[in-house]
Amino acid sequence: MDANHRARANRPGDTRHRRRGAADASAAGRPTVTAARPRSPGTTRQVTTCQARAVNEPGTELAATLRRIERAAGALATASVARMDETLPWFRELPADQRSWVMLVAQAGARSLVQWLRAGGGTADSTQEVSDEVFATAPQALARSISLQQTVALIKVTIDVVEERVPTLAAPGEEQQLRDVVLRYSREIAFAAARVYARAAESRGSWDARLQALLVDALLRGDSPDVLASRAAALGWADAPPVAVAVGRSPGGEVSAVLHTVYRLARRIGAEVIGGVHGDRLVIVLGGVADPVAATGKLLDAFGTGPVVVGPAVPSLDEATDSARAALAGFRAAPAWPAAPRPVPAADLLPERALAGDAEARRRLRHDVYASLARSGGELLETLDAFFTASGTLESAARALFVHPNTVRYRLRRVAEVTGLSPLAARDAYALQVALTVGRLDPVVALTPNRTTGPANPRTGQ
Repeated sequence: MDANHRARANRPGDTRHRRRGAADASAAGRPTVTAARPRSPGTTRQVTTCQARAVNEPGTELAATLRRIERAAGALATASVARMDETLPWFRELPADQRSWVMLVAQAGARSLVQWLRAGGGTADSTQEVSDEVFATAPQALARSISLQQTVALIKVTIDVVEERVPTLAAPGEEQQLRDVVLRYSREIAFAAARVYARAAESRGSWDARLQALLVDALLRGDSPDVLASRAAALGWADAPPVAVAVGRSPGGEVSAVLHTVYRLARRIGAEVIGGVHGDRLVIVLGGVADPVAATGKLLDAFGTGPVVVGPAVPSLDEATDSARAALAGFRAAPAWPAAPRPVPAADLLPERALAGDAEARRRLRHDVYASLARSGGELLETLDAFFTASGTLESAARALFVHPNTVRYRLRRVAEVTGLSPLAARDAYALQVALTVGRLDPVVALTPNRTTGPANPRTGQ
């Protein structure tokens, strides 16, 4: 029976014992040799198979190097800060507390390198990212004190120091592998820094947007100059004169996107701006532009459809409440003048504002127009009445006044000099008519002639 068993085992088709022998040899770690079927008479070949060595766990390939890096973490941070002090002039000017924060970040970076390698970050196909906790050791104030560009310079110095010490940090034979790891780690650190600064920028942008909204709201409410000054200082407002407020319809959408458009357009013209969206209105405070109306014309893409009204220019932000009131009143009254230019000064809308109930517009028309005409002599008011009654015909007005037409022309020129409004222009004639109506409805005090003062211009209030 033993002979039969051996005969079956030696048959070419019976491979059970050969597989069992190969498995036993593999388990023992020995190479197994199997005889292949001859391809041609008289020739044979041997096939040798070896069991593959198990792949090391992530990070164990640099185990000795990691231990060296852990021991040298403090020395690396000290050497990096010393190199920063040598090569970066702005770093030497930092306060002591901020320099100590940088030291903490450098030490955290060395520890993070070890953790990153142990987590599998050192492998070429790994997607392990460096945690932002590297920068969490320093307070958020560091991100406001050091720009992203300066942070990149600090990272570069630190990586240079680590690369220079690779021969002493790496275990024998692992130098090139450590250099590759440091290269990948520096990329991940740069991305982590970018994430930190991006979040800081978003947070700062949200805070600035809230401050700007509060400042614009204080302007619209007419808060005290101290409140305006403190909020403007928190935003870094330069308060470059003159200052004016523009009001129009908001285009809709995210407030941040609307204000981003405002700031982008303002940078092109070199203007200081503070913007805010209140309901469906976009309010912009302009500073440092000689002609606020022309500057607002270059910001029209930030507004929605409809009128855009610009308040009068004032010397500083402390007085911008007057400009804001005039712009808001003009915005409410602008639909009464469909042909108004865009943008339009609030002073050009005095008739519509007076009809809409704006007390300041009525005061301006009464004081700057009607009272000025009354102080210049009764013949100007009389000539205007006759001219308007004659539907703007000089000859008819002259016959009604029993004077020569040239006398009417002279008096109309005097009206334009005194008020800044020409009776021969349709729009100015309309403003003069409303001013005569308001002046007679609201009694004016001290209408005595005063020829020592110059003409008052209702468009400027001077």
